[in-house]
Amino acid sequence: MSEVANQATPAVVTDLGTETLQEISPRQLAWIRFKRHRLAMISAGFLIAMYLITVFCEFVSPYNTDTRNVKAINAPPMSIHFFDAEGNFHLRPFVYSYDMEINADSWMREYKENTEEMYPIYFFEAGESYHMWNLFEAETHLFATREGYIHVFGTDQLGRDMFTRVFYGARISMSIGVVGVMLTLFFGVLIGGIAGYMGGIVDRGIQRIIEVLLSLPTLPFWMALSAALPVEWSSLMVYFGITIILSLFGWPGLARQVRGKFLALREEDFVMAARLLGAGRLRVIFRHMMPSFTSHIITTATLAVPGMILGETALSFLGIGLRPPVVSWGVLMQQAQNYQVIVMTPWLMIPGLFVVLTVIAFNLLGDGLRDAADPYNTGGNRD
Repeated sequence: MSEVANQATPAVVTDLGTETLQEISPRQLAWIRFKRHRLAMISAGFLIAMYLITVFCEFVSPYNTDTRNVKAINAPPMSIHFFDAEGNFHLRPFVYSYDMEINADSWMREYKENTEEMYPIYFFEAGESYHMWNLFEAETHLFATREGYIHVFGTDQLGRDMFTRVFYGARISMSIGVVGVMLTLFFGVLIGGIAGYMGGIVDRGIQRIIEVLLSLPTLPFWMALSAALPVEWSSLMVYFGITIILSLFGWPGLARQVRGKFLALREEDFVMAARLLGAGRLRVIFRHMMPSFTSHIITTATLAVPGMILGETALSFLGIGLRPPVVSWGVLMQQAQNYQVIVMTPWLMIPGLFVVLTVIAFNLLGDGLRDAADPYNTGGNRD
């Protein structure tokens, strides 16, 4: 009999040794599964780093977003060197200055490194002053040069540093994804929970509304509603307007999923016991029913963030979303709307590269969370 009992309780190998499932909480078991998903772990690290950079982008960036360098218009990314032209090693990294000349055939600016003029890179160096979170003024930057200039991602057609603008843009684009998903979760869980818990005519009415919203073409309605935003609105009001528009079509799908979960849970014994004890409807929904599928909601939210980021990028790229002087990835990609820009100044497509990497990271993270939250998942390591 003991042998049968031991076979019925499988062992899980963890960093602390071999433990049985009875000795591991569901949260610990989910964490063990998630750690086995290597791509999800890498994606989580990348996203954490990106959000930390966006929070402190004033400190990370060497310049302000509107700072112009007239000596480097449409200049390519600078190479960081440790060895000079003579082969001598320098412990402190440096960049060379640019010499510019006009191509007689294409009339384009062409830049080449001037190996006789180098600019050492200093870390935690004083530079241009900025207002950190609009709370206090500071001038310390993660890296800067005391003389000359440094443009790791090159410059745009006005000589503005692309490295600075990319990470300032990340703050807007990535925060829209988070704020939009929070609104989607609020409306989706609330409305879906009410429909699934109450049923009857309330459920039927909500389902008809959801069906109408799901039948509408998303991108054309995004474009129409974005174009309808008043021109005189401030940048902050446009930001929240775009966020609400993006979340408007996001909650119906989640609400339908939550409804299905509530229909399955409302007849469970623990829900019936809460009702008999006199718990109100909202308490039953948020205190007793919601925790049973919180992991599913977290996974759904993680997978919804990329859609919000792509939506903002598409609307801003088309010129009907956020507009300058706001800096977002979509606004930056407006500069690359023709093939000449792509061919002659391909570094202006760097914001698009960050969009791709961020969307892939969120999708991989969501995949890992979904596998970790699935109690029946027995998949192996993910490479």
